[in-house]
Amino acid sequence: MPPWRTCSNTWRAISSISGVYRLACHQAIRRASVNPSSISPISLYNHSVNDDTINRLLELNRQFYQTFALQFSSTRQRLQPGVRRVIQSYLEPLPANSRVLDLGCGNGELTRELGRHGLRLEYTGVDSSSGLLAEARKNPPQNFPAVFIQADLTGPGWEMALPAGAFQATLAFAVLHHIPGEALRLRLLKTVRTLLAEAGRFIHSEWQFLNSPRLRERIQPWEAAGITPEALDPGDYLLDWRQGGAGLRYVHHFTEEELQNLADQSGFTIIESFPSDGEGGALGLYQVWGT
Repeated sequence: MPPWRTCSNTWRAISSISGVYRLACHQAIRRASVNPSSISPISLYNHSVNDDTINRLLELNRQFYQTFALQFSSTRQRLQPGVRRVIQSYLEPLPANSRVLDLGCGNGELTRELGRHGLRLEYTGVDSSSGLLAEARKNPPQNFPAVFIQADLTGPGWEMALPAGAFQATLAFAVLHHIPGEALRLRLLKTVRTLLAEAGRFIHSEWQFLNSPRLRERIQPWEAAGITPEALDPGDYLLDWRQGGAGLRYVHHFTEEELQNLADQSGFTIIESFPSDGEGGALGLYQVWGT
């Protein structure tokens, strides 16, 4: 196995004979007898996942959320503290009838909480799971209209049914970490930017599961999904699911540096970043981006 796949301290980029950029830590660079001063830092994602691997990762997650929709929904009956903070700080101050777009809306628990807060919004939720959307439609909020759309955020044209430049806030809680590869993430983020109104906010959270010893035990070898580890980006993981059956899903563990890089490339400015949720208040990384 190449040394840059085995170490995890300070990362830099190194080019292979084929010209493909891979990530290497300083220790690996020394072991490879390369002069570190000759290597220029580049994007964390110059070693990108190929299309075949991306499709397999996406299909893995599609199958998971279709198969375990009800079991997953049962674990999402209350909002995380970080989401509540977002509601208080960014959604409650919005004028009445502001448009809010919720990407990866799941079972719609957010809409019910917004209703309990007495907010009057125009809400649109998007999710790829028909099972989770069925749960969302069972109990819509009473004090504002909520529209739920089934669409694949990783496919082209999902935004065509939505008005451009119209949303005061776009939310994506626990979504980006399910999207493999820099190119696919950037395509989604650039689309999100076109949907935001002037001075609109993109608010998202990423799962920081490596901060939990318990969750680290859920990491499975990629061979369990028939995927070669060398085909993946650093930070890509396979986690198991044990409620109502055995399942697997792909998750990327983001660093703040990676998110800064994505914000820069997609034309956003990071306004706020804070940890929240779970064990020690550090299982979620929340960020608010502005245009």
